[in-house]
Amino acid sequence: MQHNRLQELSKLRLENAKSLLLTAKNLIDFGDYKSSANRSYYAIFNAMRAELALLGIDHKKHSGVIADFRLNFIKTGVFDMKLSDIITGLLDVRSQSDYNDFFLISKDEVSAQLENAIFFVNAIEKNLNEKNI
Repeated sequence: MQHNRLQELSKLRLENAKSLLLTAKNLIDFGDYKSSANRSYYAIFNAMRAELALLGIDHKKHSGVIADFRLNFIKTGVFDMKLSDIITGLLDVRSQSDYNDFFLISKDEVSAQLENAIFFVNAIEKNLNEKNI
């Protein structure tokens, strides 16, 4: 794929991530905490894919996206290990909220999830801006 197309794809994915953050916040306000946890996770997922797009990398499975993001951006020191911890935390909560009928999450817990997602997406956005994307 051409460099310009990869940049466009990266921008689109970052915008999707930012939109999902807003949706997650609105869902908290509405009282739908499980759905908010889902949207917070997908915000960071799209942010990871925004970075990977610039390398021409994409995967059909979430595990591939996460593994390549950690390999190319966490292990290389581009991003702090805190982002890896955020991925693990949001993925765990998203999986529980999506697949465990009896899973309960409080407003405080889901608000913390959203704050972590905002931190993550902001870090990605800052890095992309430094690359003039």
